[in-house]
Amino acid sequence: MKPAIKQIAIIGMGLIGGSLGLAIKASQGEKVEVTGIDTNELSMLKAKQCGAADRITADYKTGIKSADMIFVCTPVLQIATLIKEIAPHLKPGAILTDTGSTKTYLIQEIAAVLPQGVHYVPGHPMAGREKSGIEAAVDTLFYDKWYILTPTRDGDAAAVEAVRQVINWTGARITEMNAAEHDWCTALISHVPHIGAAALVNLLTYLQDQENSIKLAGGGFRDTTRIASSNADMWADICMTNAEPIADSLDKFSQIVSQVATAVRQGDRASIHKFFSNAKQRRDELLLLEQAASEQPLTSEHL
Repeated sequence: MKPAIKQIAIIGMGLIGGSLGLAIKASQGEKVEVTGIDTNELSMLKAKQCGAADRITADYKTGIKSADMIFVCTPVLQIATLIKEIAPHLKPGAILTDTGSTKTYLIQEIAAVLPQGVHYVPGHPMAGREKSGIEAAVDTLFYDKWYILTPTRDGDAAAVEAVRQVINWTGARITEMNAAEHDWCTALISHVPHIGAAALVNLLTYLQDQENSIKLAGGGFRDTTRIASSNADMWADICMTNAEPIADSLDKFSQIVSQVATAVRQGDRASIHKFFSNAKQRRDELLLLEQAASEQPLTSEHL
């Protein structure tokens, strides 16, 4: 039987934490009390003002002591450190979850400090914006987006169901994966694209006439590099905690780009045409799969 969730604490009232609080309150109203915890006083005040939290505090121990469920929504390298600090103060039966983009690292770090009777359910919402901070938070951030849970083999089934229930309140689509599969998958479909977007922007450094060239940058360049405006701390942490999958995917990406460069230098139109044709076919297939998934009705549990 899954436990009743009446009090939720959210550590880190930025884009993800703020949006989570807004979505929970929009769905549950006064049935669930949300405590927002952050060391940034302005973020806490804005979280209270916009309705993302009922109560706010900078004191982790006070904020979590009565919580049935705790979401840790900070950069990845901060998550493990924070959980080590708060672990002794979690009440028996509490459910701990996080929103970090890498899972194997966190599971290993957190398993070593988790108190007896406290349950950990790793999670990762595949949602975000190029903007960061509580100012960018919206109650629809997770709606119809994938939210991945990576429960461990010895995890508590009731705790997993409780987390699923709360995530359902946000309107997200929930799926489960093992941590290693998650990290390799997200490296390819999320982490490397962010690095690629940042690389394209940094490529502008080599322009001889940067001012005029940047003025000419059209919608295609802006669309392709939009995610390069994401939070640098968050992405540095992701690279540090998912190093092998990211490095391996970048190596493969470099090989593909190198092959195209060779074909361009050699004037090999057939190879270049095949490169673009294969990419178009694969992307069209992906769009069809995405459309099929989006046409599946959402569960009504979040209502």
